[in-house]
Amino acid sequence: MKKIILGTLMLVLLLTTGCTDMMNTPTKRVEEFLGKYQALDNEVVKQLDSIVDTADTMTSKQSSEYKKLMKKQYQNLSYKIKDETTDGDDATVEVEIEVYDFYKTISEAEDYAKENPKEFLGSDKVMDDEKFTDYKIKQMGSTNDKVKYTLKIKLHKDEDKWVMNNISETDRAKIHGLYEY
Repeated sequence: MKKIILGTLMLVLLLTTGCTDMMNTPTKRVEEFLGKYQALDNEVVKQLDSIVDTADTMTSKQSSEYKKLMKKQYQNLSYKIKDETTDGDDATVEVEIEVYDFYKTISEAEDYAKENPKEFLGSDKVMDDEKFTDYKIKQMGSTNDKVKYTLKIKLHKDEDKWVMNNISETDRAKIHGLYEY
């Protein structure tokens, strides 16, 4: 009986240790990071709220709608790991992501506003930013166009654990579908 208990304990310890090591790879850390976006992890949502709430260019209704669009973006983000290279305690994971093409949608909305300025004039006959922002958000909500981007995410080892470096603002814009290409 003692052999069975000891054997079971050793197996559990081996599996636990083995699984932990299997999760400690640069690729797994990047998958974990992108998975947080897809799952609308609390940390990701807090960051989104913080950024949108500090921007004073939208009404509260527009901010709420914009947050919904970004959450939809995150949940529909898809990715494919293309390559992982390690050099000692440093690594780079190349990942291709596919997101809604909000950059294209916003560009088209800006072009439309230039071609049809009367639709966005306020009572003072000046461009009404609120009307235009409503229009952009509506267009973003109806887009189905997607775009693929490549990210090169850097990591380093800290006490034998792979840790992601902060992503660049360019990579963040790509995740949001707002990267200017």
